[in-house]
Order: sequence, then C-alpha cells, then structure tokens
Amino acid sequence: MRRRYDAAMAPTDLVERETIERVLTEALAGGGTFAEVFCEDKTSTTAMMDQRRVEEMASSRERGAGIRVVIGETTGFAHTSDLSEHGLLEAARTAGAIARGASQRSSAAALGTADSHPLRARIDPSTVAKERRVALLEQADDAARSEGAAISQVQVGVGDSRRRFVVANSEGTYADDDVARTRLNVICIANGDTGMQTGYEPIAATSGFEVFERHDVAVAAQRAARRAIVKLDARPAPTGQLPVVLKGGSGGILFHEACGHGLEADAILKQASIYAGRVGELVASPLVTLVDDGTVDLEWGAMAIDDEGRPARRNVLIENGILTDYMWDWLQSEKEGRRSSGNGRRESYRDLPLVRMTNTFLLAGTEDPDEIVAQTPYGIYVAQLSGGQVNTATGDFTFGTSEAYLIEDGRITAPLRDCQLIGNGPEILSRVDAIATDFAMTPGTCGKDGQSVPVGCGQATMRVSGMTIGGTAA
Repeated sequence: MRRRYDAAMAPTDLVERETIERVLTEALAGGGTFAEVFCEDKTSTTAMMDQRRVEEMASSRERGAGIRVVIGETTGFAHTSDLSEHGLLEAARTAGAIARGASQRSSAAALGTADSHPLRARIDPSTVAKERRVALLEQADDAARSEGAAISQVQVGVGDSRRRFVVANSEGTYADDDVARTRLNVICIANGDTGMQTGYEPIAATSGFEVFERHDVAVAAQRAARRAIVKLDARPAPTGQLPVVLKGGSGGILFHEACGHGLEADAILKQASIYAGRVGELVASPLVTLVDDGTVDLEWGAMAIDDEGRPARRNVLIENGILTDYMWDWLQSEKEGRRSSGNGRRESYRDLPLVRMTNTFLLAGTEDPDEIVAQTPYGIYVAQLSGGQVNTATGDFTFGTSEAYLIEDGRITAPLRDCQLIGNGPEILSRVDAIATDFAMTPGTCGKDGQSVPVGCGQATMRVSGMTIGGTAA
C-alpha cells in the first residue's frame, strides 16, 4: 500500500514536544514513579440508509488528552479536552493528586527520539464526498433487494474514522500514529411463512476508502440477503453433544472470547483466569497454535503502535497446544519485570489503557475444508456466529449462531434456526481434531470494562469433535 504523510496533520503537532516534557515533569512532582500523556484527535463520519431513505449523515470530532500517574500500587488518572499547556498542566496536577504518596520530589522528564507513523491510507476518508457515500448505500440496497421479493427490509451503514494520537511517558517513550478505519454493514430482513429472518454481512479494514476497491459492496449485500432468505426454510437445531465444523473466519470470535480474554495478563495476575500459572502446559490440541498479532496489515485490529506507544507485535500464545505466553500492557508487565507485548489499548483519551487483544487467530492447518465436512457423518456446520459471553475464571462460554446447517452423511444439508453453542474454552481447544487451509479473518468489536476497541478474529475451517448444542428440536 502506498503511504501518505501530511506533515501539517502530524500527530506530534497536537501538542509541542517541550510542552509534553513540562507536563510530564509536573505529573511526577508529587512523587510519581511513572507518568504518561496521551493526546488524541479523532474524526468520525457515519451514513445510514434504511428502507431506501438516508436516515443519518453525521460527522463528529473528539480532541483531548488523558494523563496517568503511577505511585507504587496507586494510579491517578485525569483527562481534559483542553490541549493548551495550562489545561494539560491542570490535568497533570489532578492525576498526581489522585495517586499522591507520602513523599514529594521533583523529577524532570526527558523524551527520546520520536517514533512517528504516518497515515496508512491511499484514500483519506475525510476527502470522500457525501455523494460517494450515498452511492455506496444505494448500491448495497439495490443488490440486496435483487435477491428476491422475500427481502422486506434492508439497512446499510457506512462509517469511517481517522484517529491521530501521540503518547509520551517518563521512561522516554515518544510515539505517534495516524490510523484510518472504514467499514460498511448490511442487514437484511426476509419475510416468509415461518416469520422474519435476518442476514448480516460486513466489510471492514484498517485503511481508507480504497477498501471498496478490494471488496465488492454488491457481493456483500447479496450474501446478507441470501443468508436471511435461506433461514426462512430453517428447521429447529438438534440438542446435545455433536461435532461442530466452523467455517473459515466464522469461529474466530469464539476463540477470541473462549480463550483470548483468559490470556490477558490482568486476568492472569488476579488469578481470575483458568490459564493462570499454566505456561508450558498442554492446554489445547496439538493442532492448535493461537496468535495475537497487531501487525497484520489491513485487518480490523491492526496498528503500528499500541495506545502506550509500544510497537505492535506478533505474539504466539499457544503453540502446538502448549501455552507459551500471555498478552501484556505496561502496567502488568512492570509488575512482573518484563516488557509489554504491545497489547495496551484504550477506547479514547478519556480511558486508561487495558490489556486487550488486537488480531487474534488460530493458524491454518493442512486439510481440505470439504474433506473435513465429508468426514463428519452427523453434526453442525456453523457459517456465522453472533455474540457470546465467557467466564474467564472457568472458561465456560455460550455463543449464538446466525447461520448454521445440519451435516448428514458428510454433506451440508438443511439450514438451522439460530441456536446456542455451549462449552468450556480449554475443553473445546482440546477437542479440535481437524484444521483446514482456508484461513480467513472477520472484524469485530471487543468490549471490556466499559471500553470498546476494534479487533480482528480468524481461523481456517475446523472441526471440534464434540460441543453442546442448545437447539429447539425435541
């Protein structure tokens, strides 16, 4: 991808370097052992069409800074929308007062060499006219309705953001990033004798509007419509323990929830994860290698640096079934005397960073996806999952399906009504007995402690030898 860099909009121009150094020095004045300044400028645009009418066309902008001060085990945090030196110094004093220890000392902060990352987008979303956005909405609407009269409602949304930030701390970190993300969602509702059914399909990338040169909006809309229409003939899903084949890309969210959150270091250090203290142990099938990688270009969780200024990294969490490491931010890694893995993320300048996933996926295997189905006499084929939840302390999870089919005699047959997949993360990982070559990713939004961040999830077509299906069939 060709990279653009507009020096006039460089994130480091949000606040002058000398100002940041003075703010960090003020933050440390109350006895702080660590101080951090995070300045952000984010613009967002959304357009929504419902039933052939443009219902929304909105733009927003957020600018501000969050300042963190650490003294021992106490963290003070304050944020402000005032990026003047006076506003930042006041926020630094407030954060320092929250974390203040018994002793006070003066410590000057000196920043290192700037680690700068220009905008990685060929078509900056801010340059895209309203007419082009509306044309995309109309194209998707027309394509979805072309699938048949059963489609009674189509909702299309297109949104983008450009997030520029600079982060600096008392250890000398001084880094910035300029990130564009663009997304289109299509939701279709089909009506039939069995009632209403819904189909959904996204297009999303960490890039500018060139994403629509790589992905066909009409194809995405048709997939959403077909998904809704097929479900009109769906029958109740069976109940009980059955083999489950997850289509490539579809099951990534399951592993994100079922084991990803349990591998975040804050849960580990609180002993709130079933994976705590198990590095070096066999925790999954030898076929399973789980990776979190913020460097995967264009994927929804891609980044150059995390929100603490650490470079994005490829972190192998489980290798051939063996637990090898956890994900770390600055705070958790400092407690353990090790380095951050580049997993410190925050929703905005108003939030403290947390240990978060980026792009989390299982590596592809060697089998043919059609053969995996052919070798499954009876089971469930899941083409798309909906939301789910997990208890990180136990690993127990529940996920819904939004597109699933019955497997009979090694063939995909009847579509099934939405059902639940119920299981335990480590148990399910141990039951993976086949992984194909057709690796794919899907975008998602991860929620944790009230914050949401973009993530990518992925895997190739794979089979779990047994999972509890919460169906409705007698």
